Amino acid sequence: MSDSDHYREMEKKYVYGTWRYEHTWNPMVVDTAEGVHFTDLDGKRVLDFSSQLMCSNLGHSAEEVKQAMAEQAKKLCYAAPGFATVPAAELGKKLAEITPGDLSKSFLTIGGAEANEAAIKIARLYTRKSKLVSRYRSYHGASSGAIALTGDPRTQYAVGMPGVVRAPDCYCYRCPFGKEYPGCGITCAEYVDEIIRMEGPKTVAGVVMEPIVGSNGILVPPDEYMPRVREICDEHEVLLIDDEVMAGFGRTGKMFCIEHWGVEPDIMTMAKGITGAYIPMGATITTRKIADYFDRPENLFVHGQTYAMHPLVCATALAAIEQYSKYNLVENAAKMGKILGKRLMELKEDHKSVGDVRGKGLFWGVELVKDRETKEPFVTREQKFEPNMLKRISGACMELGVYVVNIINILLVAPPLVVGEEDIDKGMAALDEALKVADREAK
Repeated sequence: MSDSDHYREMEKKYVYGTWRYEHTWNPMVVDTAEGVHFTDLDGKRVLDFSSQLMCSNLGHSAEEVKQAMAEQAKKLCYAAPGFATVPAAELGKKLAEITPGDLSKSFLTIGGAEANEAAIKIARLYTRKSKLVSRYRSYHGASSGAIALTGDPRTQYAVGMPGVVRAPDCYCYRCPFGKEYPGCGITCAEYVDEIIRMEGPKTVAGVVMEPIVGSNGILVPPDEYMPRVREICDEHEVLLIDDEVMAGFGRTGKMFCIEHWGVEPDIMTMAKGITGAYIPMGATITTRKIADYFDRPENLFVHGQTYAMHPLVCATALAAIEQYSKYNLVENAAKMGKILGKRLMELKEDHKSVGDVRGKGLFWGVELVKDRETKEPFVTREQKFEPNMLKRISGACMELGVYVVNIINILLVAPPLVVGEEDIDKGMAALDEALKVADREAK
């Protein structure tokens, strides 16, 4: 038995996976990674064309980040959240500086789901209202509150929490209202207004949105959408909660995705790119007005975690954030994103199985269809966990040395922000070849 077989079978026997039928899992055993590539125990080198789970924004060899982790580990790995530390103080200040608008005070946690859990509590405590509006195609995490906000098929496997009302999506390719942009009047945004009015503005604490929906399809809103949602929230005195877990930290060619539309949220959540996935971390940042509310002696901040404000994590995030400006990674995402987008549009012209291509920066979705006229998908939401065409396409790409994530009916093309044009060429060549599998079954 090879080393790969040995460790693969060991992990399958002793470690639970995530969102999968355990008996179907037959993974590559990853050994090392550098830049935009990772290598398995057998020496096979693979181009990471999806930044693992759309989180390895910095690539896999940011030595200054690793050095910062090592230096902090020598000094202090952990302090209970009842203590203050230099890394936590400096990170809080840094996040206030780089986020848009008046966002100014953060809860520092260990992941995106935890960041959204904090946002839920903060919104409900601050407004003294209970309901939250999210969308049907969304993902906010797997913990109980976050999965309740989530609108993808994974929700059916969770208990969740009461008080969540879902809105239709800004999904122009498959408009839930059967309309076409720009003559639609942004009905998807106006429906959020209708929901709040019908639920009662005095009961709705916040509207929770990914500015570009991530794992549920890379749904890019029309330019009028986010500004209109901001207006609606202001009119009804409802908080706008911006989930930047996947789209933040340069992924879309702006430091934060919502900046594309000049919108300032009341609460922003983040994770993934905050450390480039070198260590788990999330954060929930609020406006000064919300922070001032909890500074009053009568208002208890009723949230906490053992690993909140973890000094080793905070030091890693500070070093990671420095990488974005020092090496112009946000600018590179915008530049390479134009090249990637152009190449993906060309791919659509060459493959009849590609129904739609959409994205910003280095955050793109390729939606596959059996028939362009009817838009019949290869994979439905009910088939997410079953063997399907999208999994076959990703498998074909892996055979060609390129890793591309598939979720439901979408290929998520989101390479690290350090990607170059030569890497894009390699990734596109693999996609071009792999899509022939779908073309053979498309009309």
